[in-house]
Amino acid sequence: MAKISRRAALLSIVGIGVGAGVGVGVAATSRAKPSAEPVPAATSAAASTASTPTPTPEPSPSPSVDTRPRWPLTGRLLKDQHKAEHVAVAVKVPDNQYEHPQRGLDKADIVFVELDGYRDASGYSGTRLMPVFHSKMADTVEPARSIRPVDIPLLSPIHAVIGNTGAAPWVINYVKHNKKHLEGMLSYMNTRGTGSYGTDQSRVYTFQGQTYYDRATTCHPAVLAKQTKRFADGPPQPYFPWASEENEVSAAQGKKATSMSIPYKGQNYRMSYTYDAKTKRYKRNMPWGPHVLADGTRVSTDNVLVIKSKQSYGKIYKGKGHDEPLYAIIDGEGTFFYFNRGHYVTGTWTKGKVQEPFQFTLADGTPFKMAPGQTYVELPDVKAKIKVKG
Repeated sequence: MAKISRRAALLSIVGIGVGAGVGVGVAATSRAKPSAEPVPAATSAAASTASTPTPTPEPSPSPSVDTRPRWPLTGRLLKDQHKAEHVAVAVKVPDNQYEHPQRGLDKADIVFVELDGYRDASGYSGTRLMPVFHSKMADTVEPARSIRPVDIPLLSPIHAVIGNTGAAPWVINYVKHNKKHLEGMLSYMNTRGTGSYGTDQSRVYTFQGQTYYDRATTCHPAVLAKQTKRFADGPPQPYFPWASEENEVSAAQGKKATSMSIPYKGQNYRMSYTYDAKTKRYKRNMPWGPHVLADGTRVSTDNVLVIKSKQSYGKIYKGKGHDEPLYAIIDGEGTFFYFNRGHYVTGTWTKGKVQEPFQFTLADGTPFKMAPGQTYVELPDVKAKIKVKG
């Protein structure tokens, strides 16, 4: 339990600039209350005794506007919208080879792929995942690890609970500063005895006489969700602009993409996807081979969204821990690639304040529409060279 205890120590709060290296948002727009206009006085007796005109009835919604309820994080149709009125749960999951295989990713609505933070000898970081569960709750997600700074602006628009094993002191301060947008304090150590987390004994290991549990901590999203009454109504808004019909999906008119790869660690450590026409999904590959879960499930997804942004690393805090990976997405902009059913399109993204969702515009200036389903969001550096095969 030594490593777990060390992470628990990170929960102490240290007074550091909360937004350091992450950025600050622009001021939120507000709806101004219209001022009352003066009513002209009647100019004649006839005017003063005129009958009050019949109010014009409010127009019905346009037939082109799809008002059917949908799951906010997948866009799939929802028969009973009350079923979506519960909090979304994200779980921080490592993605390095020695921490595979994972569990539970196949049940996630969205899976964010980010920098890990532990840099290798070349100075580059591997990846860490953040699956988000809402329309489905995985029974067990493993392994669970610590929060990274970019999780706050990614998850604040969702009002998510974050399953985790702790964070660096300044990141904890950052989480607390944005507590009105998300819940990140229900860590492994802060929820002991609730059943929200557990230990997979088969993943406990010993190194140089020391027993480690960092690969063995599991999270149970449905149980963790019960530890708070906050955000009980569920995510406040759709995370992506969903298409109502297949012919509205932007990629349908795009270029062919039977496979693509996204680099991390410079340009050589690549996550890749291969389109499977039979299932109409993209199969995910790690740099060392197919991405396969602990139960043998081959990882695949309906959508792949690549959001490129500038990356950097925060300095090690007081000589302890590791460099924190930072993303310039708050009040930011950049380019994106969107893949669906063997085709892709490109465009630009923008994001305002920490709690505001991404906004997307296609390269030709038209609105962007995504196909309902599961989405993997890859977050490489702005200089990443995305390779696409038709």
